[in-house]
Amino acid sequence: MPSVVGRVALLAKAPVVIIGGGIGGLTCALDLASSGLEVILIEKESQVGGKIRQLNCSQDLLKPTLIDSGPTVFTMRWVFDALFQKAGTSLESELKLEKLNILARHAWSKDERLDLFSDVEQSAQAIAAFSSPAEAKRFLQFSDQCRRLYKALEKPYMLSARPNFAGMISDLGMSGSKVLYEIGLFNNLWKSLGNYFNDPRLRQLFGRYATYCGSSPYQAPATLMLIADVEAQGVWALEGGMYSLVKTIRKLAEAKGVQFLTGQACEEILLDHGRISGVRLTDGTVLHTESVVFNGDLAALQTGLLNSEGSKALSSKMIPPSPAKRSLSAITWSMNTKTDGFPLVRHNVFFNQNYHAEFDDIFSKRRLPVKPTVYVCAQDQSDVYQSSSNTQRLLCLVNAPANGDQSEFNAQEIDACEHETFGLLQQCGLNIDLDSAICQRTTPSLFNQLFPATGGALYGQANHGWMETFGRASAQSPIPGLYLAGGSVHPGPGVPMAALSGRMAAATLMDHLGLIKLSGRTLISGGTSTL
Repeated sequence: MPSVVGRVALLAKAPVVIIGGGIGGLTCALDLASSGLEVILIEKESQVGGKIRQLNCSQDLLKPTLIDSGPTVFTMRWVFDALFQKAGTSLESELKLEKLNILARHAWSKDERLDLFSDVEQSAQAIAAFSSPAEAKRFLQFSDQCRRLYKALEKPYMLSARPNFAGMISDLGMSGSKVLYEIGLFNNLWKSLGNYFNDPRLRQLFGRYATYCGSSPYQAPATLMLIADVEAQGVWALEGGMYSLVKTIRKLAEAKGVQFLTGQACEEILLDHGRISGVRLTDGTVLHTESVVFNGDLAALQTGLLNSEGSKALSSKMIPPSPAKRSLSAITWSMNTKTDGFPLVRHNVFFNQNYHAEFDDIFSKRRLPVKPTVYVCAQDQSDVYQSSSNTQRLLCLVNAPANGDQSEFNAQEIDACEHETFGLLQQCGLNIDLDSAICQRTTPSLFNQLFPATGGALYGQANHGWMETFGRASAQSPIPGLYLAGGSVHPGPGVPMAALSGRMAAATLMDHLGLIKLSGRTLISGGTSTL
C-alpha cells in the first residue's frame, strides 16, 4: 500500500489551483496542503488577504503605521483552532490573542452609553442601569433564545453542504424546529426583536447584527439574532491586528509547499469538454489542472472568467447574482490621529435616532445615508480605555449602497456624509483631530476596483427574506472540477464563515479525489475537531 502522501500524488495528478487569496482561499490552501496536495494560489494584488487588508497612514515610509481596514472582529475561533490543529500547530503557538471582556461600546449621545460584555449577566446588569430591570430580564430571555438557536443551526446549516429548507427542518427535528417557530421564522429581524425589547435603542443595537451579513434588519431573517450568541461565545483581539491572521496562514501554507503567485491575475478558467483543464494568467501563462477553487465573488466568475460554454453551464443551474440584491458597501476612513472626550474600547458603535431611514436611504433610494450609524475600531485599545497624548489608529465605517460600478458619489455627497459621520461622533463625546489626521478613505467605487463585478458590495448578496438563507451556492459548482469558496457562497460572509467555505471546498474536492469519504449533509465538524 502506498503512503498517504503517495496516495495523494496518485489521485491528484496536477496541482490544485486556487484563484483569490482572501481568507476562504487561504484556508482552503492550508487545508489541502495539510492533506498532502500540491497547491498553487493566484492573487491579483501584491498582497494576499482579500478584504482583510491594512492601509499605511504614515508620512514616514520607513516607519509605516498599518491600520486594519477591513474586517476587525475575530469570533468563532474554533474554526481556526480546527484548521491550525490539522496543520500540526495551534492558534496560541502562532498568534497572540486576547479575549475581550467588553464586546462593544455603544452610544446614542454623550449621556447614553451601553457596554455589552462577554459575560451575559454583566450585560444584563448594564442594560438594567441603562434602560430598566424589565429590559434586562427580557435580554436574558433573548440571550437564552439566541443560544438555543445557534446550537440548533450550527450543524444542519453552518457546517453542512448547501442546505435546503426541507433538509434543514429534517435535521433539526422537533426540538430544533420549535426554536425556529419561537423566534418567528418568517418574521424579519426587526419585528422579532420587538418581541424581546421595548426600548428602541436595544432593538437598534441587536438589529445591527444584520449588517454583519450586509443586510437591513428590516428585511433580514430573524435567524440572524444568533449572531448575538456568536459574540457572547467570545470576541478576541489579535496582536498585530486581523492581518496577522492572514500572514500566519500564509506562512503555514508556504511551509507545507503552497506556491503563491501574487500580482498575477487569472484571465480565464479553461475547460475541455465541459471539465476544468487549467487557468490562463494575464501574462499568457497556462497552468494545467483538473481542480480549481474560485475564491471570489460569484458575480466576477459568472461575468468574466469563464468562456460562453462555462457561463452557460453556471447560468443553467445557478441563479446569477443580481445588482438589485447586492449587500451593503461602505465608506471607510483609516486614520492615525489624536482623540479625546470618549473612552474608546476596541469596538465602538455610534447610533443615530432614525434607524429605519438609514436603510431606506441605502437599499431603496440607493444613496449615502443622511444620518448614518458609525462603527469605530480603535486598534490600539482593549477593554480598558488607555488615554494618551499620542496618536492612535482608527477605522471609521458607515454603510453605503453598492453602486460602485455605476457611478462614484460626487464630492458634495461624500463631504455631506463625512460631515454627518464625524458630527455624530462629536455629539456622542468623541473628538477626533481631523486637521492633523493622516487618513485614507475608501468608497464603494474603490471597493469595486478591489473586488470586481461587486459594485463594492462587501458581503455578496444581501440576506433579505428567510428563503434567501438557502439561495447561496455550495462549494460544488455545476462544472466538474470547479469549486467555490468565499463570502458570496454558503455559509456566507464574515471571516469565520468565509474560512468555513474554504474548508468546505477542500472537503468536497478531497471527497471527489477519494481522499476522504463524506456522509450525510455535514461537511466539517464544529468545535476543535478536524477532517
